[in-house]
Amino acid sequence: MTLHERTEHRLRLVLPFKAEPAEVRTMRLAVRGVLGQWGAAAVAEEAELAVTELATNVIKHVGEGAAATLVLEPGGDRLRVELHDKSRAVPALVSADCDLECGRGLHLLAAMCLGWGTLLTASGKAVWCELSLEPTRRCTRIRRAATVLDEYRRAVGASSVVVPSYAVLEESVTDVIADLLHWLAAQGGDPDDVLDRAQTHFEAEAEAA
Repeated sequence: MTLHERTEHRLRLVLPFKAEPAEVRTMRLAVRGVLGQWGAAAVAEEAELAVTELATNVIKHVGEGAAATLVLEPGGDRLRVELHDKSRAVPALVSADCDLECGRGLHLLAAMCLGWGTLLTASGKAVWCELSLEPTRRCTRIRRAATVLDEYRRAVGASSVVVPSYAVLEESVTDVIADLLHWLAAQGGDPDDVLDRAQTHFEAEAEAA
């Protein structure tokens, strides 16, 4: 599970995995970590639950060990979660009073998500759901920063890892700031003045939060 992809300057996590219980646990940790980086930690618990139910559905109905891919992408006021597999069998809700093995996960998804459905693909299908990002609306600056940092790491050829360590990200942030200061100086600007203004803006917004 090592692919972190960018598409049209939008944050996007692409996570190949095998449909096995141990992989599901690892995937939950990856989802929590990357949502924290995107400023969307407030929806991490719901996202983890959605991912668990979708992956469990693959294990039960496609087969343990089957190849699958998780795609996570924020857009506007929603977080889209997609689970791709190589089966074209479309899942469906059944009677809510059925036993625990027949569709409980889909009923849970329907109850907690803004919407869900299935898309047939060239290689199989994708089951998707969307979660509200309303609880993270005030974290817009963090998501914008995550987009910039992700693009910067791609531009410098940084290793593609799902969730880089804090130390690695901190070093990248330092490099981004340093490069911006070089750019300002090249344009005849005053890096110290800009740093002071940025610090003032940050402190004012942090105090108002």
